[in-house]
Amino acid sequence: MAYRTVLVLLFDGVQSLDVTGPVEVFTGADTYAGEPGETYRIRTASLDGAPVRTSSGLTLVPDHTLAEAPAPHTLLVPGGRGTRGPDPRVVDWLREHGPRADRLVSVCTGAILLAEAGLLDGRRVTTHWAYCDRLARDHPAIEVDPDPIYVRDGQVATSAGVTAGIDLALALVEEDLGRDAALSVARYLVVFLRRPGNQAQFSAQLSAQTAGREPLREVQHWITEHPGDDLCVESLAARARLSPRHFARAFQSETGMTPGRYVDTVRLEHARRLLEDTTDGIEQIARASGYGTPEAMRRAFIRTLGAPPAEYRRRFRPAPAREVGTGPHPPR
Repeated sequence: MAYRTVLVLLFDGVQSLDVTGPVEVFTGADTYAGEPGETYRIRTASLDGAPVRTSSGLTLVPDHTLAEAPAPHTLLVPGGRGTRGPDPRVVDWLREHGPRADRLVSVCTGAILLAEAGLLDGRRVTTHWAYCDRLARDHPAIEVDPDPIYVRDGQVATSAGVTAGIDLALALVEEDLGRDAALSVARYLVVFLRRPGNQAQFSAQLSAQTAGREPLREVQHWITEHPGDDLCVESLAARARLSPRHFARAFQSETGMTPGRYVDTVRLEHARRLLEDTTDGIEQIARASGYGTPEAMRRAFIRTLGAPPAEYRRRFRPAPAREVGTGPHPPR
């Protein structure tokens, strides 16, 4: 049986979910969706083969030393506090063995280790939003995109913080085994196969700062609760009891985002949720989200997510789960 070997690098200070999230996805594919010859073999390795202590205090026991680790199809490098001052021997090992893997994958600040090993030069990558500036500053040969939850550039795939590693692992399972396999894994893990890689790391409410003044905070809340209303600057300014010019300046100063961009982000999120969670028609969703016409919504989706609404729904709306007792029992 031909396995895809997934080798996970372990080190002291690793983020436990960066390890266990993707591992559960790949293991789930092997358990619930695997076909003969199309499954994964998960292996872990640390520098000397010794147990490592994660940033949360858990202890992980590796299968191998790095020197004895099997040649991987997918080399997965997690993040965590241990990436801030890595052992030079780990970086040297990555520099030598990373190019031999069919697929290089990092979760969160694992991208820092790949960058230190020179494996990301000339690539477009992402990492946890809090470390994007540092990665770009320390490694100017890398194109760092702070927005997506994961980025694929050739055989290199990098993801943002923590749970984004699960999204990336599901995308890799879909690439390897097909959409049905990835959906099966998502159902058993009770997660949604729904987030495209170029979805922003933040929602509008998180990516924008919360305004300091109460009238502006009220406007932010109003926009979120009423995406289909008239949300032009004049209307929002009247709600805040400010002149349009004063409102626009104050909103951007206190939130870090123009009113128009904030409205665009909220409307896109609202439309996305309706596509994912309801059976409403495209025209109905366009009106409810404030786009007015399906064509306007289509342009916004293509510009921001790279796919029209119908394609987005097809790819990222979870299939309904089977009722309990109606499907086959998972293999033991």
